[in-house]
Amino acid sequence: MAVLNFIINEIFGQGAIFIALIACIGLILQKKPFTDIVRGTAMTAIGFFILSTGTSLITGSSIDGISAAFNAVMPQAIPSQTVDISSEFGTEIGIVMLVAFAINLLVAHFTKWKSIFLTGHMLYWFPFVFIAAGVDAGLTGAKLIILAAIFTALYMVVSPNLMRPFVKQVTGTDTFTIGHPTTCLSVISGLLGKALGDKSKSTEDLKIPDSLGFLREISITGSLTIAITYIVMYGILVANGKDPAQIWGYADLKTGAFTYIFTHAIYFGVGITVMLQGVRMLISEIVPAFKGIADKVVPDAIPALDVPVIFPYAPNALVIGFIVAMITSICTILVTGSMGIFPTVVIPLISTCFFEIGCASIVGNATGGVRGAIIGAAVSGIIAVFLVGFGAYFFNNTIQQWMLVYGGQDFDLWGMVVGAVARLIA
Repeated sequence: MAVLNFIINEIFGQGAIFIALIACIGLILQKKPFTDIVRGTAMTAIGFFILSTGTSLITGSSIDGISAAFNAVMPQAIPSQTVDISSEFGTEIGIVMLVAFAINLLVAHFTKWKSIFLTGHMLYWFPFVFIAAGVDAGLTGAKLIILAAIFTALYMVVSPNLMRPFVKQVTGTDTFTIGHPTTCLSVISGLLGKALGDKSKSTEDLKIPDSLGFLREISITGSLTIAITYIVMYGILVANGKDPAQIWGYADLKTGAFTYIFTHAIYFGVGITVMLQGVRMLISEIVPAFKGIADKVVPDAIPALDVPVIFPYAPNALVIGFIVAMITSICTILVTGSMGIFPTVVIPLISTCFFEIGCASIVGNATGGVRGAIIGAAVSGIIAVFLVGFGAYFFNNTIQQWMLVYGGQDFDLWGMVVGAVARLIA
């Protein structure tokens, strides 16, 4: 158990260590000099930490106040959590991680499905979601572990390979694919772009007047978008008789709304800048290092990586997708909330709109240009809300609160399937 816990918690449970170890193995298999092995391993870990720091700035220091404001207006949005999946089922999650990754390696070695899932934190979160779906259905013990392991392995094999042709269209190369819960939305966006768009008119070719040239900087455009969103939420709070100073906590800091909004908006731009720097470092190290594994262990294998690695290829599409998805998802939340068709009130899916639907918009742009990016993002924003809303039926007693913040994509879609199967077994 000590060895198992070490592998689960100290290697698979730590994204930087896990991906640095993969890079190290790849460099050793290529018989690189010792200095290159040390450098490549360290720089991979550093790149991962830089990427993670940027992501944390975006999801934490930047957009946390938007959800807080919405929940203050609609306090019934966040349900209580009755089962702590992480603490009560930590061992089961670890076992599922190891078994699923082993199956992924075997499938990549013996079949034409050649991707290897290397998105460290997602190696944890998918077993977490699937275990939660099983527990909510009443499963325990071996049945729970087997069900979660089967679906985690399926996801790690199927999802990156579905994304592979779309990623190739975006990047123009076939050196990596995406291992991230954006898959269902990105595939839909890619197909819609192909059917309804015009790929000759890319978002990256949009002509911006010289006077608005600063909008070419994704960090500035993103910051402006967040600032406008905060201003709108400020107005909504005041209109509903709420005190923004108390909701956002800036009264305790002895500052005003201007400072709070400005700071959170700029943090978004800082997060994007840091994240993209981490992406460049990570890609420049892990892809060449992974060649050793592809040549010696799993022939023709490619890594399935975290979604931000695709952002630098179409930053305009990323921002356009984020803005469009925010609009369509919030409109859908307001309409469905007034109809009462979900067991909970869905809160703004800011993280999903940026990361998952941002990628979907980039894919839509690759297959259908500006029109594909906009249509793909708009439809994805609507679908995301319905996924969270209907997914709540399958996580009512476990991670419904977590899903309201991080759901709206593959977590909910696959989680509902697992939950349905678990109810049949139970």
